[in-house]
Amino acid sequence: MPLTHAQWQQRASQLSFETRAYLDGEFTHAASGKTFPSLNPATGDTLAQVARCEAPEAERAVACARAAFDKGDWSRLAPAARKRTLLHLAELIAEHQQELALLDTLDMGKPITSALGDVASAIECLRYTAESLDKLYGQVAPTGEEALGLIVREPLGVVVSIVPWNFPLMMTIWKIAPALATGNSVILKPSEKSSLSALRLAQLIALTEIPKGVFQVLPGFGTDVGKALALSMQVDAIAFTGSTQVGKLLTQYAGQSNLKRTFLECGGKSPNIVFEDCADIPCVARQAAAAIFHNQGEVCIAGSRLLVHNRIREPFVRALCEAARSMQPGDPLDPQSFMGAIVDQEQYDKIASYIALGEQQGARREAIITDDNRQVEGCFIAPTIFTGVTADMAIANEEIFGPVLAVMGFDDEEEAIAIANDSDYGLAAGLWSQDVNRVIRVARRLQSGQVYINNWAGPDMTMPFGGVKQSGNGRDKSLQTLGEYTETKSIWLAIT
Repeated sequence: MPLTHAQWQQRASQLSFETRAYLDGEFTHAASGKTFPSLNPATGDTLAQVARCEAPEAERAVACARAAFDKGDWSRLAPAARKRTLLHLAELIAEHQQELALLDTLDMGKPITSALGDVASAIECLRYTAESLDKLYGQVAPTGEEALGLIVREPLGVVVSIVPWNFPLMMTIWKIAPALATGNSVILKPSEKSSLSALRLAQLIALTEIPKGVFQVLPGFGTDVGKALALSMQVDAIAFTGSTQVGKLLTQYAGQSNLKRTFLECGGKSPNIVFEDCADIPCVARQAAAAIFHNQGEVCIAGSRLLVHNRIREPFVRALCEAARSMQPGDPLDPQSFMGAIVDQEQYDKIASYIALGEQQGARREAIITDDNRQVEGCFIAPTIFTGVTADMAIANEEIFGPVLAVMGFDDEEEAIAIANDSDYGLAAGLWSQDVNRVIRVARRLQSGQVYINNWAGPDMTMPFGGVKQSGNGRDKSLQTLGEYTETKSIWLAIT
């Protein structure tokens, strides 16, 4: 039975936090003794002081990861055995699902209902990946009788996973599941804004048969521990989700060191296109609102650019505002809250500055009147809808990462495609129409790694997740990720 608001508050008051780094199978403080605060953005309270890892911890973790990989207890373990261990981990996560969701809610402000969904997605990813890994075969090249050509895939070695703060546990599992499944040693660098669930995950991993050194967690800041890991000559790959700016830095660090692989999933400014023949304006408007206001708009694939055919634009905006009335922010521990708190004051100020800039540049901020008169303190921002937006405005082309929607009109298909593709990003796109020929035609022309037709963010674990252009080149989910974390080796055997 679902817990009530009061029950979640009680559980939150009883929660304890692991705050130490997880290095070579042990929990340890940073060598410097430094820490950084984990803050609850809904209240401003300090939850804990977390170990601040720096270059010494990075060097030690890489050495341990390399030693564990070379030893082969995990990297050369039979796929079926690795599968059993990862399935065990999935069961442990399932047993602690509420606790893990609560950690993410307290740490970064997302509603508890959303956090529970994130943990469920993480479990699905882990189970899917584990079940897949012993069902993939190598290849035999079509040679003559004088030779045998084998094409095999081997783990890369040491993989650094750098994950964002907006979906802490889910994105962690998206990264580490395929990396571990294929036999790599993994060093996880969680965001300094949301490290607590990663460290709890390390406690659960310590209960499995994953050997020490194969999985490690280094909390800290990207400018020190993250940079040190990215520049290491002993790291073979970086899997990253975060801003385009940081993604570009990681690519530079890879080039300055050992040309390590970089799998990047970066920013987005995703267009959501509604044609004049959309079947149900109120229904589509609700889904378009959820596409931007879910998780406080702190979503890389948020449908932050809404393109609506001018023939239906006015009634659609009215329906959009009506939908937004039911999506107000509230206490993240209240299961009825659609939105929670913005992750921290820095992100709050950034979003607020974009809202002010939108008005300064001439966009119209639509009034959304609610019947809820609660005074909510903390880092909360209500759903914000701008109309009269033009392509040259900052709110139309820069990633805000907050609950701010830019609405633009169009007159025909060609104009919609041109507006949608006029972006540095290409992570996701959506379109709504009952014309089958149109949706296929437009989907093929949109410059995006994924296109949602008559839905938003619908794909399951069988579909790759990632972008094009400055949204990066990496892919999460699906069987494709197992290939990314492996190296192709050709073996040629001469038969005499």
